[in-house]
Amino acid sequence: MAVLTLILAGGAGSRLSILGEKRAKPAVPFAGKYRIIDFPLSNAVNSDLYRIAVLTQFRPHSLMEHMGIGDPWDLNRRPPNGLQIWQPYRGRTDQDWYRGTADALYQNRGFIRDAKSDTLLILSGDHIYKQDYRDLLRFHQDKGADLTVAVMNVRPEETHRFGIMTVNAGQKITRFAEKPKQSESTLASMGIYVFNTRFLLDLLEQDALDKESVHDFGKNIIPQIVQMGKAYAYPFMGYWVDVGTIQSYWETSMELLGETPGLDLYDKNWVIHTRSEERPPVKCLPPGELVNSIASNGCLIQGTVINSVLSPGVRVEKGAVVRDSVIMNDTVIQASAVVNRCILDKEIEVGAGVQLGVGDDNTPNALEPANINTGITIVGKRAHIPAGAVIGRNCRIDPSTLLEDYEALEVPSGGTISKKPQG
Repeated sequence: MAVLTLILAGGAGSRLSILGEKRAKPAVPFAGKYRIIDFPLSNAVNSDLYRIAVLTQFRPHSLMEHMGIGDPWDLNRRPPNGLQIWQPYRGRTDQDWYRGTADALYQNRGFIRDAKSDTLLILSGDHIYKQDYRDLLRFHQDKGADLTVAVMNVRPEETHRFGIMTVNAGQKITRFAEKPKQSESTLASMGIYVFNTRFLLDLLEQDALDKESVHDFGKNIIPQIVQMGKAYAYPFMGYWVDVGTIQSYWETSMELLGETPGLDLYDKNWVIHTRSEERPPVKCLPPGELVNSIASNGCLIQGTVINSVLSPGVRVEKGAVVRDSVIMNDTVIQASAVVNRCILDKEIEVGAGVQLGVGDDNTPNALEPANINTGITIVGKRAHIPAGAVIGRNCRIDPSTLLEDYEALEVPSGGTISKKPQG
C-alpha cells in the first residue's frame, strides 16, 4: 500500500477569537512548547508515513515558519518522501481560493496524481490526539472499502457539532448526517479519512461540475459514498479532542495537569515532535512556587503559579499569582499582578498590580458573546496591560493594545479593549 498523507491545515479558527485572528488554527500554541499541527504530523511519522503534504490557506505564515522543511519530524527527505506545502494559487483556469475541503483536494489533483499513491490518508490539522494510522489503513484494506472514516462516540449533547453516522454489524456506514440537530446515534466523524486514490479523484471531478455542491466532504462527498455502499467506520478508542472553541482549548489545557491525563505527553514510545528553540532550563527562585503546572524551557518564576500551563520564556515576577491559566511564549507577569482563568497570547506585558480575570460576574463578552462566555478572559499577542488595571471575566484585550487604548483602568466583565484608530 503506497500512502500519501494530506493534512488539511487551512482553518481560520474563528471560534478561538483573537487567538486565531493572526494565525491558522493549526499554528495555535498548545501544551506549552507545542503547536496543534505537531499532533497529526507526529502521528504520521510515528506511523511510518513520510510522504506528507500540508494544505494551507488562512494566514499560513507562522504555520509555515514552524514546519520549515520538516526536520523536527524527520521529514527533510528526498522526494517522493518528505514534507510538501500546498497553498492555493491563482491560475489561468480553475485555481483559486479553496471553496471547501473537497475543492482543496480537487485543485491539487495534479499533485495527487503525480504522487502515484494508491491510498490517501486525509487528516485535519487542528485536533489533539495520538493515533497509530497503520491500524486504520489495515482496516480499510481488509474491508475492501472505497472510504473509511475514523469515528468515536461523543456525548449526545455534542452530536450537532459533528458528522454523525449509523453503522451495521460489519461497521459499514448505513447513514450519515452532517451536524444534525438531533440524532439517536452518537458515532461522530473525527475528520480522519482513508480513500482509494483513483476512486476519490473520479468523485472530485464529478463534484467540481455540480453547481449545487458546496464542495465539502461532510456535506457532499461522504453522503454520496455512503449511498454507493462502500463506506466503513473505523472505531477509535483513544483520546481525541477538537480544541475549536475557547472553552475546549482551556479545558483541554487544564486536563494536561491531571495525575493521569488522557493525553500522555511523556510517552517515550509515541513522542510528539516539535520545533524547539534553544533556551535555558526552567528556573524557580525564592519565594517562587510552581504548583501542579507545566513550565516550558526558558521560564523564570519568582511568583506563584498554580494549575497553569506556561510556554517557553514566560516570566512571573515576585508577588505575582497565575492561577488556572494558559500563558504563551515570552509573556511577562510583573510584580504583584494576579492572572486568574485567562488565556494570554505571546509577548504580552501584564503590568505591576494588574488584576486580570477577577470577580464573580460572568456576563458574556459584548463583542463575541458566542465565543467568550464561560468566564475566561483572553489577551491578544503583544498587548500591554497598564499597571493597576482591573479586568473582569469574559473580557477581550486585543493584540498590541497600549495604555492609550484604555478609557479607564477598570474593565468590567464582558468588556473589550481595542486599538484606537491612529490619527
